[in-house]
Amino acid sequence: MDELTALFHGFSTVLSWYNLGMMFIGLVLGVIIGVLPGLGGPNGVAILLPLTFTMPPTSAIIMLSCIYWGSLFAGAITSILFNIPGETSSVATTFDGYPLAQQGRAGNALTASFTGSFVGALSGVLLITFLAPLVSKFALRFGPPEFFAVFLLTFCSFVGTDKKTPFKTIISMMLGFGLAAIGMDTVSGELRMTFGWSELLRGVDFLVVVIGLFGIGEILVSMEEGLKFEGKSGRINLKVVLQTWKEMPKYWMTLIRSTLVGCWMGVTPGGATAASFMGYGLAQRFSRNGHKFGTGEIEGVIAPETAAHASGTSALLPMLALGIPGSATAAVLLGGLMIWGLQPGPLLFTEQKDFVWGLIASMYLGNFVGLIIVLSTVPLFAAILRIPFAIVAPIIIVVCAIGAYSVNNAMLDVWFMLLFGVIGYVLKKLSYPLAPMILALVLGDRMEDAFRQSMLGPGTGLHVFWSNGLVGTITTLALIMLFWPLISLLWRLVRKSGRDTVSQH
Repeated sequence: MDELTALFHGFSTVLSWYNLGMMFIGLVLGVIIGVLPGLGGPNGVAILLPLTFTMPPTSAIIMLSCIYWGSLFAGAITSILFNIPGETSSVATTFDGYPLAQQGRAGNALTASFTGSFVGALSGVLLITFLAPLVSKFALRFGPPEFFAVFLLTFCSFVGTDKKTPFKTIISMMLGFGLAAIGMDTVSGELRMTFGWSELLRGVDFLVVVIGLFGIGEILVSMEEGLKFEGKSGRINLKVVLQTWKEMPKYWMTLIRSTLVGCWMGVTPGGATAASFMGYGLAQRFSRNGHKFGTGEIEGVIAPETAAHASGTSALLPMLALGIPGSATAAVLLGGLMIWGLQPGPLLFTEQKDFVWGLIASMYLGNFVGLIIVLSTVPLFAAILRIPFAIVAPIIIVVCAIGAYSVNNAMLDVWFMLLFGVIGYVLKKLSYPLAPMILALVLGDRMEDAFRQSMLGPGTGLHVFWSNGLVGTITTLALIMLFWPLISLLWRLVRKSGRDTVSQH
């Protein structure tokens, strides 16, 4: 009851014309940032952070958090329309979103994406509102072994759910791990696979690889197939939005599952990108139409977007309650709080009630207003599909190049983008999945660091991953997911032999 009282007080803080104006400006800027590949929420918030230094802290954090919500919402737009992830967490959305757009169902895909995002974000805000003390204590239990177990579960769920080409999935994943290892070793400080190039000290940036694989790679494929978009006849109107909403209740289990995965990965923190991949993998595993994923399934759009938004929102909880950022954007916001003279941690909820509950109230309003803004712009963005490819392709290449260059302000990243565009084209022609490679590139170095830190203690060994109930449960689940195809095969053989024995008697 105390939480509700404080929340209503927060709404009274937010519902001023100035704060509402900052919210709207933040959402619009976030949508623009989300649409531009290579920027993303963390970069957008960091670039615009100086604009807030003269504002009151509450207004400033409302604007910055709404930039984050807007970028998360809009990251799916280019993923679905052009197969170019606007946000790192929108990579998994391309797998089914882009095929839907090619089928002329861009409006359905965008509406499902935005609605799933809204549900995930709302769940994350509810978690922050009512479970802050409990979840804060739980997050403190996570050390290197627990982090490694969470990452292992993410990878194993991806391998275990691939029934068609598990070996190609593993090969693609190994390529990603190899790319993640380039640069300076964060534990020992040694250089790995830099070949004397000082430019490779920082490694190969994930965004550059993604822009190349998906953006340039897709243009090469489209050029080969006849310089045209398949979905340019798709028309979007209110009827399409309402029709998609009518279908959404069918996927209630996917929404719940992805929300739980996202909140878990946000609080632990595993990150929105890992959450989106895990949400997609679990949806593919448990869906009746799992074998159709990758060909244009609405469920394949709902799952990653819901998980990513639940994770992105709930990642603010450990930042506020413990001073531990749960994501890159949360880390930028943490720096902003310190600049404004606010110290995140347990005392923030008691010493700065107006600020905390004003921020939480703005999350509710920001997500609702953000949903309206992105839904109202669906016709605008979907109309792009009707522009001839010969006009759109050069624009996409220029935007991709700008996005790749802006990551580190380095021309080398533009060449890397082109290289990975060719690699993406070759992998697509050979039917190698790109998702495992991207996942390994994103999480590979973090997983390696967690493993090595777990092994550094005296007398440690692999048994450390079963040293307590929490890490043991996660590790065991990961191994079950990894060997699930073999387990299910053995189970079917046992049942078949049992039936044969009964029929003989």
